[in-house]
Amino acid sequence: MQKRHKDRQCYFNELANTSRSFYIDYVKQFISLSPSTHILEIGCGEGGNLLPFAELGCKVTGIDRAASRIHQAETFFTASGYKGEFTTTDFFNFSSASRYQLILIHDVIEHISNKEEFFRCLSPLLAKGGIIFWGFPSWQMPFGGHQQICHNRFVSSLPFIHLCPGIFYRFLLRCFHETPSCIEELSDIKRCRMTIDTFEQLAEKYGYEITDRQLWFINPHYQQKFHLRPRKLYPVLAQLKYIRNYFSTSCFYITRHRELHD
Repeated sequence: MQKRHKDRQCYFNELANTSRSFYIDYVKQFISLSPSTHILEIGCGEGGNLLPFAELGCKVTGIDRAASRIHQAETFFTASGYKGEFTTTDFFNFSSASRYQLILIHDVIEHISNKEEFFRCLSPLLAKGGIIFWGFPSWQMPFGGHQQICHNRFVSSLPFIHLCPGIFYRFLLRCFHETPSCIEELSDIKRCRMTIDTFEQLAEKYGYEITDRQLWFINPHYQQKFHLRPRKLYPVLAQLKYIRNYFSTSCFYITRHRELHD
């Protein structure tokens, strides 16, 4: 486990910097960002992704099922001097009278077991003409199993181990003395994995038009984490089904619901 996973203020700042440097400009290509823009982030954690949108005057709302993360989001936003509304709730229990011009779903869908119900529940929250910004690591990429959260430094640096058969994967984690809660979390991610092809099939099935797709060879957030320059996947490689899953460290999508076009 990296130090940044324990220092949540640092984690918040890193997320805010990535959002400020990459997400804002990307989203602005498809929707205007102003004080009249209402934004919802599902699985907001400490709220770092939302801060740059609040800095632009947008109305930001974040939900997360972890009460500790929501408390941190409220604390960090108060310290920053910007307003945000944060609620502890499971997305499947969330209801809102508001409709959102932008919904952010970043590093979340790969943790959702009931993906079909998740897709079904999104459209009632979208305003007419609204968009959803998705970001997730492709399952087969070197650290698509989130093994970097392991406490053992060696095993947290091993690429592709999440692709091992489940029984062997759990055995390996136990050999490195990972805690039962960590092993369960990683096993759950293995069960809930998301690939590029699965995402696009679900989007089509539930009426979402893919307005844009960007596959990254070097995840934009790696600039904050590892001081690496972000790079998009080569266009030719991005068209190769299945193979591209092994090289896409982050997948960006903009989707619109066909029934909610202007």
